[in-house]
Amino acid sequence: MKKKLSKQQLEIMKILWNSDKPLVASDILKQHNELNINTVQASLRVLVKKEAIEVADIVYSGTVLSRCYRPLISKNEYFAETCRDIAGDDSRSSLISSIINKETDLSELEELRKMIDKRKAEIEGK
Repeated sequence: MKKKLSKQQLEIMKILWNSDKPLVASDILKQHNELNINTVQASLRVLVKKEAIEVADIVYSGTVLSRCYRPLISKNEYFAETCRDIAGDDSRSSLISSIINKETDLSELEELRKMIDKRKAEIEGK
């Protein structure tokens, strides 16, 4: 997925990422009541075209058949791709450096270090 998501599309993706099962449009609407059903359905169609989500199944929602959707790209994949787009290949280390320098929570910094150590071990093991 190379195209950026709009604010509404990103809100829908967050709901899908946080769900342990595929959701129908009305379930998404219940979790984000600032949107209307037409906006949700239009955003879902665009997300399918962008290959960010897929129709997981067709189920009954009340008495009506409805599509339920699941993400095809993870939150981490989307974030990494977006950061690469913003920072470019040359300044990734400066982006990471700015995140580290702004972080004030020691547990978050420790989590970052664990991720880096894990990734280093994966690369060295190849």
